[in-house]
Amino acid sequence: MLYFLLSVLFTVALYLIMRAFPRYRVHSFHAVVFNYYACVLTGLVLTPDLDLFKNVIWNSEGTLITLALGGMFVITFMLIGLTAQKVSVTATSLAGNMSLVIPVLFGLFVFQNNNKAFTAVNYAGLVIALAALALGAIQTTKKETDPPTNAASTNAVSPANLLLILPLLTFLAAGTNNTLINYLSVKYYGAGETTLFMIIACSGAILIGTVILIFRILARGEKLHWRSIVGGFILGVPNFLSLYFLLRALASFGNSAAFVFPIYNILTMLVSACAAWLIYHERLNHLNKFGLLLAVIAIIMISYQELGL
Repeated sequence: MLYFLLSVLFTVALYLIMRAFPRYRVHSFHAVVFNYYACVLTGLVLTPDLDLFKNVIWNSEGTLITLALGGMFVITFMLIGLTAQKVSVTATSLAGNMSLVIPVLFGLFVFQNNNKAFTAVNYAGLVIALAALALGAIQTTKKETDPPTNAASTNAVSPANLLLILPLLTFLAAGTNNTLINYLSVKYYGAGETTLFMIIACSGAILIGTVILIFRILARGEKLHWRSIVGGFILGVPNFLSLYFLLRALASFGNSAAFVFPIYNILTMLVSACAAWLIYHERLNHLNKFGLLLAVIAIIMISYQELGL
């Protein structure tokens, strides 16, 4: 249970840190890039046997695909940051946690590697999960939506309406990310090479992110500030540790993902909402609370067999 709690705390820390970036004038993209430098350094410290890297074939199919996965890391992290800053921490957490629907569906219908037969209750849980995501997104942006004042504004797409898209994009990106992580780690890496896999993926994020960063500095004249570098390194440590302790929790429970992920997601969702309320005073209205309740119900319905219900 300790690994559960640590993974939840470090995951929530990601949302809260990115939520604070605007206050300290930290450039989100710059911080995301340097966050992966910190991820690799943290991973190297936690890797028990660095000789594993001697056996890596860097031009092999598995390694190249894993490096390419780093690009998806950058995209997902940027969407998480935008959603946390422009919408709310609660909506970000809800979108990220409800994204488990995507790897579940891929496991059922594409990879066909599920270890149980899905029932009508499980499928109903997936539908309710989507409803919970929609509720969470609508309620957090509704208060920012003003009625149009003239015909021109009626035809325009308002910033508040655009914010409705951010939780959905975060949902899709996080779900795709988790699906690829699950698939690649099983297909190309052994049981004791999880940390190695994550370090290679984060190295890919460094390569792709740094190239984009250099282009933006040279072409757009963006300035790189020390506070963004420091912010990135602060972000990178909990980023890596959140996954590290989640994997430890999985190992403690016999790699039962269907049991571990629902509990992890429920705890992350509730702790994120409470932390955002306490630290950033994000108000939870009735729709928000109902969305969180639906999310908990959905996750329980998806994995009620493993929970012993």
